[in-house]
Amino acid sequence: MANENYTRVTEFIFTGLNYNPQLQIVLFLLFLSFYIINLTGNLSIIVLIQIDSHLHTPMYFFLSHLSFVDMCFSSVVSPKMLTDFFVRRKAISFLGCALQQWFFGFFVAAECFLLASMAYDRYVAICNPLLYSVVMSQRFCIHLVVGPYVIGFINTMTHTTMAFRLPFCGPNVINHFFCDMSPLLSLVCADTKLNKLVVFIVAGVVGVFSGLTILVSYIYILITILRICSADGRRKAFSTCSSHLTSVSILYGTLFFIYVQPSASFSLDLNKVMSVFYTAVIPMLNPLIYSLRNKEVKDAIHRTVAKRKFCRALIPI
Repeated sequence: MANENYTRVTEFIFTGLNYNPQLQIVLFLLFLSFYIINLTGNLSIIVLIQIDSHLHTPMYFFLSHLSFVDMCFSSVVSPKMLTDFFVRRKAISFLGCALQQWFFGFFVAAECFLLASMAYDRYVAICNPLLYSVVMSQRFCIHLVVGPYVIGFINTMTHTTMAFRLPFCGPNVINHFFCDMSPLLSLVCADTKLNKLVVFIVAGVVGVFSGLTILVSYIYILITILRICSADGRRKAFSTCSSHLTSVSILYGTLFFIYVQPSASFSLDLNKVMSVFYTAVIPMLNPLIYSLRNKEVKDAIHRTVAKRKFCRALIPI
C-alpha cells in the first residue's frame, strides 16, 4: 500500500518542446498555422457535407465525424502547447492534466475505430456494390459511428481513472508538452505495473481490432480490384478509397513508430517530435487529403462556390 504521508501534487510542469530560442516565433507561427488550417479545413468539410445533398452518403457521414474528431483531438493539445511558447513556467493543474489525458485517450480511440468503420464502408462499396444501400442503412451507419465514441469512452475511463487515483507526491515535471500517459506514470510514487499492463492491454485492443478491421477490409478490396478486367475500372475502384488509405497509413504509421519501438531505442525527444506530428500535423492533413484527392468533394466545392456567385448575382445592388 502506498504511503499516506505525502504532499499531494496539485499541478504539473511541462518541459515542453526542445528548440533553439531564436526559432521561437517561427515555430509558434508554424504550429499556429497548422491549428488554424486544421480548424478551418475540418469545419469546412463538415459544413460542405451538411449543405451539399450529393455528399449525403455513408462515406461522407463518416468523414464528417472524422473531421469533428480531428478538430477536437487537436484542440485538446494545441492551444496549451501554443500558449506555452511564451511562458517560462509551463504549468497545468492536476484536474487540467487529468481532463487533457481523458479527452486525448477518448479521441485517439474514437479516430482509430472511425477509420475502421470507413474501411468497412469502402469494403462493402467495392466488394458488394449491389448490396451497398441495403447493408449500409442509416441505422447501421449510426451504429458504426456511435460505436467508436463508446469504445473511446471505455478506453479512456479505464486507464485514465486508474492512473489519476494513484498518489503523485513529487516530482511533478512531465518530460513532454502535454499529459501523455507514459511520462505521467513515471511520476507516480507507487507501483504502476498494473496500470502499465492495463494501458498496454487497452491500447493493444484498440490498435489490434481497429487495425485488423482495416487490414482485412483492404485485403478483400485489393482482391476485388485485381479481379476487375479494365484498367479504368481498377483505377476508379481504387480512387474511391485512396484518400482513406492515405489517412490510415499516416496515422497508424506514426502511432506504430511511437508506441511499438523497442525500449532500448526509445528517445523522449524523438517521441515529442512524432507526438507533434500526430497531434498537430495529421489532423491538419486529413481535410487536405480528402479535398485534394477526392473528386466528389472538389465537385461539391465548385457547386457551392457557383451557387454563392449565382445568389450574389440575383441580389440587386
